[in-house]
Amino acid sequence: MRVLVQRVTSASVTVGGEVVGAIRPQSQGLLALVGVTHDDDAAKAQRLAEKTWQLRILDGEKSASDVNAPILVISQFTLYANTAKGRRPAWNAAAPAAVAEPVVTSFAQALRELGATVATGVFGAHMQVELINDGPVTVLLES
Repeated sequence: MRVLVQRVTSASVTVGGEVVGAIRPQSQGLLALVGVTHDDDAAKAQRLAEKTWQLRILDGEKSASDVNAPILVISQFTLYANTAKGRRPAWNAAAPAAVAEPVVTSFAQALRELGATVATGVFGAHMQVELINDGPVTVLLES
């Protein structure tokens, strides 16, 4: 499982012209792009949710849990692109939807259970993501 975490001052996701998830934090929040591979499960999602919630990348070396920063969670199978050969990425390391969707849902739910305010995209939809990356700060977490 991979989670690409970006520190943001705002972020939103639109599907079919309608905003389906957005965060507008007082100062900073997190955008979490979540990629799932074949052997990922709810336990890995829980561990990475805890890491995301406690990751000290906000101003003053604070975490989202320290300042109750909101988090926008979006599924992102392309985090498992294999570009080793040729010019066309291979997606065979990305889990199929039947495996990935429950893991992404578990990740978002685990964040909520930790106390986070969480917005989400729509799994499998063509989404437009808009964000203002603050810093910029972008960190890759892997299980």
